[in-house]
Amino acid sequence: MRLDANWVSGFTDGEGTFYVGINRNKTMTIGYQVLPEFRIVQHKRDIKLLYALKNYFGVGVIRVNHDDRYEIRIRSIDHLTDIIIPHFDKYPLNSQKKYDFIMFKKVLSIMKDNRHLTKEGLIKIIDIASKMNRQDKQKALVIKQLLGQDKVHT
Repeated sequence: MRLDANWVSGFTDGEGTFYVGINRNKTMTIGYQVLPEFRIVQHKRDIKLLYALKNYFGVGVIRVNHDDRYEIRIRSIDHLTDIIIPHFDKYPLNSQKKYDFIMFKKVLSIMKDNRHLTKEGLIKIIDIASKMNRQDKQKALVIKQLLGQDKVHT
């Protein structure tokens, strides 16, 4: 199956997610791990489409999401910044998801500069992530409180 670049962007508009997870991890410098990921979930009957997307991008992992759903997931900072970001810069999204993509790019920029390893950088990422898609704003508030900040700026 051969995919067109514009089709990939349109499909992502409807089915893709740009997500930034922030999890407690005592082994990390600041005690939290930032996990950006690009993901598309599909029913198992469309798993060939996920493999076609993996082939198109040349990166990613196909795995079970839950039950009869599978996903392509890309987490590597290098793959996200060198492959995923340039694709969507060249073939832009048209839905509200383009704003999540813009925020996602900001987070990756902070991470590329290793600023996510500082308290200030992590707080900036929390502020950005709290404006994205399904991000748990309550979780962001708790993390910021643990870091000595009072509120999430939205």
